[in-house]
Amino acid sequence: MSRIGKIPVAIPKDVKLDYKDNLMKASGPQGALVLTVPQGVDVKIQDGIINVIRVSETKDGRRMQGLVRSLIHNMVSGVQKGFEKKLDIIGVGYRADVKGDTLTLLLGYSHPIEYKIPAGIKIEVDKKNTITIFGADKQLVGSVAAKIRSMRSPDPYKGKGVRYRDEVVRRKVGKAGKK
Repeated sequence: MSRIGKIPVAIPKDVKLDYKDNLMKASGPQGALVLTVPQGVDVKIQDGIINVIRVSETKDGRRMQGLVRSLIHNMVSGVQKGFEKKLDIIGVGYRADVKGDTLTLLLGYSHPIEYKIPAGIKIEVDKKNTITIFGADKQLVGSVAAKIRSMRSPDPYKGKGVRYRDEVVRRKVGKAGKK
């Protein structure tokens, strides 16, 4: 059933992997990541290729095989190239700034919002209204982007707020005035 779990993962030359006692460690140019491999699957590393093998043929075993393969693939590509998300800030007076390990957002509230950048994440701000989030851990990059977006979600009437670069906000029609 798991078609993804059967696909082998190639190990690039600049990535080092270590697998002992259900603990997969990957290190590369962008950093290092650790994954605890759950019960029900086994990982074999041979000749620069990783194969994820399921121990049992149960439904959960097939699910775990695909999940672990995807997590390992994300680890390998994350420590090699990294992942990035871009956010756009739209609105008059809305802007962002990075100082040290703190992201400061001015999003139309009466106070600035201070967000402490987690370890393993780099944030850059271009032209005060474009935020680029970069890191090796795909899950952490997506989580940080979602957290920043939730501080001021896009308004459906005027379109103001924080949105993903490729997000399309459906605009609603406002009230019709009296004649």
